[in-house]
Amino acid sequence: MALQLYPPHLQAVGMFDGGKIVEQKPIGFPGEGSAVKRVGPLFYWAWFEGKEDGFIPFHPHKGFEIITYFLAGKGGHKDSLGTESTVEAGGAQVMQTGSGAYHAETMYKGSSGFQIWFEPYMGDAVQRQPTYVQHEHEEFPAVVEAGVTVKTVLGSTSPIELVADAQLWDVTLEAGATFTTQVPAGYSLAGLVVEGDTEWNAAGALESTRVEHRVFAVYRAETATEVSVQAPDGQSARVIFIQTPSELPYLPYNRVREFYTNS
Repeated sequence: MALQLYPPHLQAVGMFDGGKIVEQKPIGFPGEGSAVKRVGPLFYWAWFEGKEDGFIPFHPHKGFEIITYFLAGKGGHKDSLGTESTVEAGGAQVMQTGSGAYHAETMYKGSSGFQIWFEPYMGDAVQRQPTYVQHEHEEFPAVVEAGVTVKTVLGSTSPIELVADAQLWDVTLEAGATFTTQVPAGYSLAGLVVEGDTEWNAAGALESTRVEHRVFAVYRAETATEVSVQAPDGQSARVIFIQTPSELPYLPYNRVREFYTNS
């Protein structure tokens, strides 16, 4: 399948605390207007930036597995489990919200990063105890080779363990360097270019596709496919990649809720 591109005008936007925190959303909540509604269990993806110190008051979550990953700056977290913590650039906060939890967030001026929601099977997820864990930048494995740094935020070598089937890499490319990964059949590779511009090539296509800064790209592999991403034009680049099954292999949350409501 061809690579699908979604520039910022096809993504959703949001803000908190009177615009002190602003968001570009490759995948917004239902009704927010993003062209991509979900990619399998990848339910929501927001890129936040702290224009000033901003606060998001206590609010509830249930069932979803939520990762907040910081690219720059720092943020604060409080929750109904008794946690009060601060995470800095390169670190991640992980809430597996299970039967339900509340949390509040502070994004300080100059901070940026992502809040990403993954959807496990809700029939089981809401029976689990909610948990919160935090991991600092140094806890995540990174491999540096041929001008490419691949930091595994979510995957087999990461300290984060989710129920949902998902992998997440923070990839930095020196000028001219290429990142290559194998996307299994039935899976999708989603990428958001957070620094510089890139060129993508799938399955040895004769021509590469340019994917510029802030553009969201999704490649859906019908057969196992090698995807390569390069930093062209003599400039470095940085891309956040998430790989998940292309389709949710179980009922989505709203269908599960309907089932239990009507049973």
